[in-house]
Amino acid sequence: MKLAVVGGGSTYTPELIDGIAGRRASLDVDEIVLIDPDAYRVEAVGDFSQRLLNHAGHSARVRTTANLEEGVDGASAVLIQLRVGGQKARASDETFPHLCGCVGQETTGAGGLAKALRTVPVVLDIAERVRKVAGDDTWIVNFTNPVGIVTRALLQEGHRAVGLCNVAINLQRKFAKLLGASTGDVKLVHTGLNHLSWERGVLVDGVDRLPELLAQHAEYLGEEVSVPVDWMQRMQAVPSYYLKYYYSHDAQVAKQQTERPRAEVVSDVEEELLKIYLDPEQVTKPESLEKRGGAYYSEAAVQLVHALTSGGGAEEHVVNVRNNGTFNFLPDDAVIEVSSTVDSAGATPIPQAPVDPRFAGLIAGVTAYEYLALDAAIKGGRDRVADALLAHPLVGQYTKADKLADELVARNRDFLPWARA
Repeated sequence: MKLAVVGGGSTYTPELIDGIAGRRASLDVDEIVLIDPDAYRVEAVGDFSQRLLNHAGHSARVRTTANLEEGVDGASAVLIQLRVGGQKARASDETFPHLCGCVGQETTGAGGLAKALRTVPVVLDIAERVRKVAGDDTWIVNFTNPVGIVTRALLQEGHRAVGLCNVAINLQRKFAKLLGASTGDVKLVHTGLNHLSWERGVLVDGVDRLPELLAQHAEYLGEEVSVPVDWMQRMQAVPSYYLKYYYSHDAQVAKQQTERPRAEVVSDVEEELLKIYLDPEQVTKPESLEKRGGAYYSEAAVQLVHALTSGGGAEEHVVNVRNNGTFNFLPDDAVIEVSSTVDSAGATPIPQAPVDPRFAGLIAGVTAYEYLALDAAIKGGRDRVADALLAHPLVGQYTKADKLADELVARNRDFLPWARA
């Protein structure tokens, strides 16, 4: 099987390769093509990736290219992991919302919208070129943020796509360790959207162990996801790390204004990682890769690709997929992030109990924003940007939405053709 990675020069990529090396018995990959226009980065990552595979005794061959069509031709699956504008654009996304006292974050709020506007047109162009070369049956696994919006863009255009995030598998691993269970035996009742989700159940052999986790390990879990213990126990749910931007907005803004932007930290980590990757003696994944973020990305991605391409039985994964009636308060074409059964036909959400209004209201509000965000990303226009910002719970005031829209457009003009007209 041939696997193509668009954005293969990312310092994330060896995490994926390490996962493939560990799954050689179940994921039959013999060629991996890393596609990236940055020759320096992709060659450094490619050479190191080949050494990782060789050291693990895996026979797959790694190739690098800047040519998308060459890279995806014959691929069974294409992973997309892009950052349009690089860490410089991310630094802007993380700081310009502070002008209005709003949280600065690269995947949600005003910063997340800026990223979506830059990213959606690029990903749609890539996906269309993939379809022309590799065919309609090729799976696209989207790891590009904001995952929910980008995945909905792909599905809306008829692509065979599934969105993936590492939040769920990260929590699954933590729960398994706390419960003394194997990771594969832990099933999540994962509810919500990408970066707006809650674990409402943690099933082991069909028994919900969430009450036990909240009774015995609440302090640890509260620290991991940055929410108060008493709130978490009252809700009887474990929220994702990203809910702190909603539930503790003002405190997060104050904290961000005194801390170094995450983009600068990641830039330093990437520079360090690339130096390690260039060392011909380095044949194993460096510990410093954990600082880059994306914990267990490799495990989640490899398992998902296996389920989509192996032709075997259905597997359970948390993915971004069409709602199709799963949440009765959302349109069918909304993209939600839930536990799903996945096989070569795609992903199907697993039915779950009705969503409590304490969660459903926020899910519905952010879904409405995501519709407006995608409309703005596809059609352009300053007013569409302002409308999307006004709909977002992290902005929600028209004076702030207007000011942020103008600032967002000004800072991203080089990436928005309609803004240069």
